[in-house]
Amino acid sequence: MTTQEEFDAASQRAQQLPSKPSNMVLLQLYALYKQATDGDLTGDRPGGFDFKAIAKYDAWNGLKGTSKEAARQQYVELVSELAG
Repeated sequence: MTTQEEFDAASQRAQQLPSKPSNMVLLQLYALYKQATDGDLTGDRPGGFDFKAIAKYDAWNGLKGTSKEAARQQYVELVSELAG
């Protein structure tokens, strides 16, 4: 199980990756972080032409039902992969 300290360290490392991840990976990082910190998404899906907000919403909503602990573990593993 990943500790809060490991998660916090991974959050810091994510800000200093050697290269910028693809947009899909950035969305995955965002969704895992939000799920780990806030839990399941609440609220309505954004409408209109705010495609960035829609993509973020969909990515986070895709993790619905994932425990905070599982999301924290996945986040730490993904950052470790990206950091090399």
